[in-house]
Amino acid sequence: MDARFTPEQDEIRRTLRELLDSRCGPRELRAALDTPAGHDPTLWRALAGRLGLPGLALPEAYGGVGCSATELALACEETGRVLLPSPLLATAVLAAPLITTLGTEAQRADLLPRLADGTLTAALAVPGTALATALALTGTSGGEWAGGGRAGGVQARRADGGWRLYGQVDQVLDGHSAGLLLVAAHTGGFARSRTRLFLVPGDAAGVVRTRQTALDATRPRGRLQLRDVTAELLGEESADALSALADAGDRVAAVLACEAVGAADRALERTVEYVGQREQFGRAIGSFQAVKHRLADVYVAVQAARSAAYYGAWATAHGERVGGLALAQALEALRIASAEGIQLHGGIGFTWEHEAHLYFKRAAGDELLFGPVHRLRAHAADAARLFTAAEGGVGAREVAV
Repeated sequence: MDARFTPEQDEIRRTLRELLDSRCGPRELRAALDTPAGHDPTLWRALAGRLGLPGLALPEAYGGVGCSATELALACEETGRVLLPSPLLATAVLAAPLITTLGTEAQRADLLPRLADGTLTAALAVPGTALATALALTGTSGGEWAGGGRAGGVQARRADGGWRLYGQVDQVLDGHSAGLLLVAAHTGGFARSRTRLFLVPGDAAGVVRTRQTALDATRPRGRLQLRDVTAELLGEESADALSALADAGDRVAAVLACEAVGAADRALERTVEYVGQREQFGRAIGSFQAVKHRLADVYVAVQAARSAAYYGAWATAHGERVGGLALAQALEALRIASAEGIQLHGGIGFTWEHEAHLYFKRAAGDELLFGPVHRLRAHAADAARLFTAAEGGVGAREVAV
């Protein structure tokens, strides 16, 4: 393994940081969150047009840059630093890889070039709060999460040679604004149901979309109501959607780990700046030994998470599945860094006007969406058979509880 960044990777990071530093400061971030879409469309066009960010990990044959998920993860470290609200996660990290893996040649040729150039955005609609389950990050991806039996979610039925969807999906990342919806639904009735993925235009008849209030405003979400909506099956009838979701889950986790490390590093950086300026008893509070110790602990946590995230980013492009563990380490570091940031900013740290709470909400929101940390680690231990129950022993699930 060569842990050094290539010149191309360094250039991606440098160029992206320069653009985001000039176009996504705290004031611009607040203004973007107040727009109907929840992000700045002009900045999104710049990221897509100038940097090709949404197509970074898509094949060149479909208009992408042709890089691996490693480069996309490193780019997301920079977007995480500024808590960039954009369709990048929903489009390039969640939806596009599934279309690439499962889609027919006609579907890939039609959709991927528009996703790569940013003119089309997409959202993965998974019922309820089951995104981590669907991506096999906190357990196996089987079960009733997509709406089997009477669990709600979305049901699909054949009609007039095609498919019709009905049901409701809450908390869909960018679901209120995406031009294309990738909907997980159950087919085949209650007894022999099967999870499949369907393509639905965002403006299709029968689709009702509502933006929801979210804990983390930098990840805007929508509620989808599907009222007998015409849908197109993604891929062939024999396509294994559950396996594709599980495979995508590790890449998603690796990208999210780098993004969380970027946010944690920025939260620590801002805190160090502040304690060097704020004075108490005639001296900067950053000179107090207790404050130094607390920040040293945060620094160690962030650096350990960075090592795990970088390895996860490298491993996902080389067939290793360690993304879940890297994500657990990174989310824990972000939670620690953001919480200490609020504490050490004192009275200003918990106010709405300051940005410290945005980093704390990103940490809490990502754990709700993709975690929590202890379940990410428990599932990784189960997958590695780390605590395989011996005769009279205790299994990993019992240990986790």
